[in-house]
Amino acid sequence: MIYWDIFVAFFIPGIVGYGGGPASIPLVENEVVGRFGWMSVNEFSEMLAMANALPGPIATKMAGYIGFQQGGVLGAFVGVFATVAPSLILMILLLSLLTKFKNSPKVKKMTALIRPTIAILLGVMAFQFFTTSYEGAGLYQTIFLIGASYVLMERMKVHPAFVIVGSLAYGAVFLG
Repeated sequence: MIYWDIFVAFFIPGIVGYGGGPASIPLVENEVVGRFGWMSVNEFSEMLAMANALPGPIATKMAGYIGFQQGGVLGAFVGVFATVAPSLILMILLLSLLTKFKNSPKVKKMTALIRPTIAILLGVMAFQFFTTSYEGAGLYQTIFLIGASYVLMERMKVHPAFVIVGSLAYGAVFLG
Protein backbone atom coordinates (compact mmCIF):
# COMPACT_ATOMS: atom_id res chain seq x y z
CA MET A 1 0.00 0.00 0.00
CA ILE A 2 2.90 2.41 0.69
CA TYR A 3 4.00 2.21 -2.93
CA TRP A 4 0.54 3.23 -4.11
CA ASP A 5 0.59 6.16 -1.66
CA ILE A 6 4.02 7.22 -2.95
CA PHE A 7 2.75 6.98 -6.52
CA VAL A 8 -0.33 9.09 -5.75
CA ALA A 9 1.69 11.64 -3.75
CA PHE A 10 3.86 12.42 -6.77
CA PHE A 11 1.55 11.62 -9.69
CA ILE A 12 -1.09 14.19 -8.68
CA PRO A 13 1.41 17.10 -8.43
CA GLY A 14 2.87 15.91 -11.73
CA ILE A 15 -0.53 16.25 -13.37
CA VAL A 16 -1.61 19.59 -11.92
CA GLY A 17 1.84 21.11 -11.38
CA TYR A 18 1.87 22.94 -14.68
CA GLY A 19 5.23 24.58 -15.23
CA GLY A 20 7.57 22.01 -13.73
CA GLY A 21 9.50 21.83 -10.48
CA PRO A 22 8.82 25.20 -8.81
CA ALA A 23 5.12 24.93 -9.58
CA SER A 24 4.88 21.44 -8.12
CA ILE A 25 6.72 22.15 -4.83
CA PRO A 26 3.64 23.42 -2.93
CA LEU A 27 1.60 20.55 -4.35
CA VAL A 28 4.15 17.96 -3.23
CA GLU A 29 4.30 19.64 0.18
CA ASN A 30 0.52 19.35 0.47
CA GLU A 31 0.65 15.62 -0.29
CA VAL A 32 3.73 14.75 1.79
CA VAL A 33 3.08 16.98 4.81
CA GLY A 34 -0.67 17.54 4.81
CA ARG A 35 -2.21 14.42 3.34
CA PHE A 36 0.16 11.58 4.23
CA GLY A 37 2.04 13.14 7.17
CA TRP A 38 5.39 11.69 6.15
CA MET A 39 7.23 14.90 7.08
CA SER A 40 6.73 18.03 9.11
CA VAL A 41 6.91 21.44 7.43
CA ASN A 42 10.37 21.90 8.93
CA GLU A 43 11.61 18.55 7.60
CA PHE A 44 10.14 19.32 4.18
CA SER A 45 11.85 22.72 4.07
CA GLU A 46 15.21 21.15 5.01
CA MET A 47 14.77 18.46 2.35
CA LEU A 48 13.82 21.13 -0.18
CA ALA A 49 16.91 23.17 0.68
CA MET A 50 19.15 20.17 0.14
CA ALA A 51 17.35 19.23 -3.08
CA ASN A 52 17.83 22.79 -4.37
CA ALA A 53 21.53 22.61 -3.64
CA LEU A 54 21.94 19.53 -5.84
CA PRO A 55 21.94 19.62 -9.66
CA GLY A 56 18.97 18.36 -11.64
CA PRO A 57 15.20 18.75 -11.60
CA ILE A 58 13.81 19.51 -8.14
CA ALA A 59 10.67 17.39 -8.49
CA THR A 60 12.55 14.17 -9.22
CA LYS A 61 15.02 14.78 -6.39
CA MET A 62 12.16 15.28 -3.94
CA ALA A 63 10.39 12.19 -5.25
CA GLY A 64 13.53 10.08 -5.02
CA TYR A 65 14.36 11.19 -1.49
CA ILE A 66 10.85 10.91 -0.05
CA GLY A 67 10.17 7.69 -1.93
CA PHE A 68 13.38 6.17 -0.58
CA GLN A 69 12.58 7.39 2.93
CA GLN A 70 9.14 5.77 2.83
CA GLY A 71 9.70 2.65 0.71
CA GLY A 72 13.40 2.07 0.12
CA VAL A 73 14.88 1.72 -3.35
CA LEU A 74 11.57 0.58 -4.85
CA GLY A 75 9.85 3.56 -3.21
CA ALA A 76 12.40 5.92 -4.79
CA PHE A 77 11.80 4.35 -8.19
CA VAL A 78 8.01 4.61 -7.78
CA GLY A 79 8.26 8.26 -6.68
CA VAL A 80 10.48 9.29 -9.59
CA PHE A 81 8.36 7.35 -12.08
CA ALA A 82 5.16 8.93 -10.72
CA THR A 83 6.74 12.37 -11.09
CA VAL A 84 7.68 11.90 -14.73
CA ALA A 85 4.73 9.69 -15.76
CA PRO A 86 2.24 12.52 -16.47
CA SER A 87 4.70 14.28 -18.75
CA LEU A 88 5.68 11.01 -20.37
CA ILE A 89 2.06 10.07 -21.04
CA LEU A 90 1.25 13.51 -22.44
CA MET A 91 4.33 13.52 -24.64
CA ILE A 92 3.46 10.15 -26.11
CA LEU A 93 -0.29 10.64 -26.55
CA LEU A 94 -0.71 14.34 -27.19
CA LEU A 95 2.46 15.57 -28.89
CA SER A 96 0.82 16.30 -32.21
CA LEU A 97 -2.15 17.99 -30.55
CA LEU A 98 0.09 20.21 -28.43
CA THR A 99 2.16 21.16 -31.45
CA LYS A 100 -0.98 22.10 -33.35
CA PHE A 101 -2.34 24.45 -30.64
CA LYS A 102 0.82 25.83 -29.03
CA ASN A 103 0.30 29.29 -30.55
CA SER A 104 -3.40 29.43 -29.77
CA PRO A 105 -4.47 32.63 -27.98
CA LYS A 106 -6.59 30.56 -25.58
CA VAL A 107 -3.63 28.42 -24.56
CA LYS A 108 -1.47 31.51 -24.08
CA LYS A 109 -4.20 33.15 -21.99
CA MET A 110 -4.56 30.03 -19.84
CA THR A 111 -0.81 30.03 -19.20
CA ALA A 112 -0.93 33.71 -18.24
CA LEU A 113 -3.74 33.02 -15.77
CA ILE A 114 -1.94 30.09 -14.13
CA ARG A 115 1.28 31.99 -13.33
CA PRO A 116 -0.21 34.25 -10.60
CA THR A 117 -1.73 31.21 -8.90
CA ILE A 118 1.66 29.52 -8.77
CA ALA A 119 3.22 32.73 -7.42
CA ILE A 120 0.65 32.83 -4.62
CA LEU A 121 1.24 29.15 -3.76
CA LEU A 122 5.00 29.76 -3.59
CA GLY A 123 4.39 32.82 -1.39
CA VAL A 124 2.22 30.82 1.01
CA MET A 125 4.87 28.11 1.20
CA ALA A 126 7.60 30.70 1.87
CA PHE A 127 5.48 32.17 4.67
CA GLN A 128 5.03 28.70 6.19
CA PHE A 129 8.80 28.13 6.03
CA PHE A 130 9.39 31.53 7.69
CA THR A 131 6.91 30.71 10.45
CA THR A 132 8.52 27.32 11.06
CA SER A 133 11.98 28.88 11.07
CA TYR A 134 10.84 31.57 13.50
CA GLU A 135 9.33 28.98 15.84
CA GLY A 136 12.38 26.71 15.69
CA ALA A 137 15.26 29.18 15.64
CA GLY A 138 13.83 32.39 17.04
CA LEU A 139 13.33 35.85 15.61
CA TYR A 140 16.95 37.06 15.70
CA GLN A 141 18.37 33.93 14.08
CA THR A 142 15.70 34.02 11.37
CA ILE A 143 16.28 37.70 10.61
CA PHE A 144 20.03 37.12 10.54
CA LEU A 145 19.73 34.23 8.07
CA ILE A 146 17.32 36.16 5.84
CA GLY A 147 19.57 39.22 5.85
CA ALA A 148 22.75 37.25 5.28
CA SER A 149 21.15 35.28 2.46
CA TYR A 150 19.95 38.48 0.80
CA VAL A 151 23.37 40.13 1.00
CA LEU A 152 25.19 37.03 -0.22
CA MET A 153 22.89 36.29 -3.16
CA GLU A 154 21.81 39.76 -4.30
CA ARG A 155 24.78 41.96 -3.44
CA MET A 156 27.73 39.57 -3.56
CA LYS A 157 26.24 37.25 -6.26
CA VAL A 158 27.06 34.05 -4.33
CA HIS A 159 25.39 30.99 -5.86
CA PRO A 160 22.24 29.96 -3.93
CA ALA A 161 23.59 26.44 -3.42
CA PHE A 162 26.48 27.84 -1.35
CA VAL A 163 24.09 30.02 0.65
CA ILE A 164 21.90 26.98 1.39
CA VAL A 165 24.89 24.89 2.46
CA GLY A 166 26.13 27.78 4.61
CA SER A 167 22.70 28.14 6.21
CA LEU A 168 22.58 24.42 6.93
CA ALA A 169 26.06 24.57 8.48
CA TYR A 170 25.06 27.62 10.54
CA GLY A 171 21.97 25.78 11.78
CA ALA A 172 23.98 22.67 12.65
CA VAL A 173 26.59 24.65 14.60
CA PHE A 174 24.51 27.34 16.30
CA LEU A 175 21.00 25.88 16.45
CA GLY A 176 21.57 22.12 16.54
